[in-house]
Amino acid sequence: MLRIAQLAPPFVSIPPPRYGGTERVVSLLTEELVRRGHHVTLFASGDSRTAADLVPVVPEALWEQRGIDPTLALFMALGACYGRAREFDVIHSHVDAAAFAPAALCATPSVHTLHGRLDLPLLGPLYTMYADTPVVSISHSQRRPLPHARWLATVYNGVDVAELRFNPAGGRALVFLGRISPEKGLDRAIRVARRAGAELVIAAREPLPLLDDPNVRRDHEYYEARVKPLLREPGIHFVGEVGDAEKASLLGEALALLNPIDWEEPFGLAMAEALACGTPVLATRRGSVPEVIEDGVTGWIGDDEDALVVAVSRVAELDRATCREAAVRRFSVAAMADGYEAAYARLLPATRDGHAPAAPAPRGDEWASIAGR
Repeated sequence: MLRIAQLAPPFVSIPPPRYGGTERVVSLLTEELVRRGHHVTLFASGDSRTAADLVPVVPEALWEQRGIDPTLALFMALGACYGRAREFDVIHSHVDAAAFAPAALCATPSVHTLHGRLDLPLLGPLYTMYADTPVVSISHSQRRPLPHARWLATVYNGVDVAELRFNPAGGRALVFLGRISPEKGLDRAIRVARRAGAELVIAAREPLPLLDDPNVRRDHEYYEARVKPLLREPGIHFVGEVGDAEKASLLGEALALLNPIDWEEPFGLAMAEALACGTPVLATRRGSVPEVIEDGVTGWIGDDEDALVVAVSRVAELDRATCREAAVRRFSVAAMADGYEAAYARLLPATRDGHAPAAPAPRGDEWASIAGR
């Protein structure tokens, strides 16, 4: 059995009360590794809940808190985790490139799951600088912008197939589940539903009015200008953000999940959650969609709104039991944990007691160089 550190972002609690795809994955993986007998330490916000040893890196999750510098909070999380590196056989980071520098100075092996998009301009030089850093993708398509990174494995995100109960009957309404942002395409989803003559239930949180953040401001402006006027259309039902139990019912009672994305989404957790409930997915051919959805088997993949309108009329051709089986086989928590255990094994030298050699803690001058002092 291994001594494993799980380093989570400090912005949303583990597990998340509502929205938080990365945090949900970290929670499911952590609990499964504990169940398998590993000694797991979770570095996360203090309001997290886990069977692992919890190390609070901030008292409460920072999401929606005002006046707190998120960069400093992330530095605190990195310091808390890598300052105890010698206690672990492997550190599993979920904070993307933020952990590359301390990991490079640390003898304890680190595995970095990349949860975000990789097609941003400065990532090429960064990954050249840290060419030896072992990274895990959450889909094969996620790797395309950085084919020369040190890819250790692809491990698909897992979903709780026990909580996401199979509904063999489904319902008549389409469902949209996710962030309200231009790339997620809620305005396109509404147009597709209206043209197909289907009702659409929208489970999403309204963008926060934090207009000093350019990304949040963009989402808020998109919502106000392009989405809000469409919410008055007949058959469009906005229910807001939903919790786990509500989500399982919502997805299970849906005709299909509508996912008209317009970006290279690395995974798309809502698609796997829908399949677990037996609900097919109608999605555009972007990012990981062709990996997660088998066209004509667990959903329909289209290239534009016209194709998705046709796809709505063909949902009855898809078998809900087949959708459920695919989710259990490919996206269960057990399948995800198997993938990460194999990834850990590729990094760790074998020793007689099953543990990797203890790593020295980072020296003071090393942490000073990380902080730029």
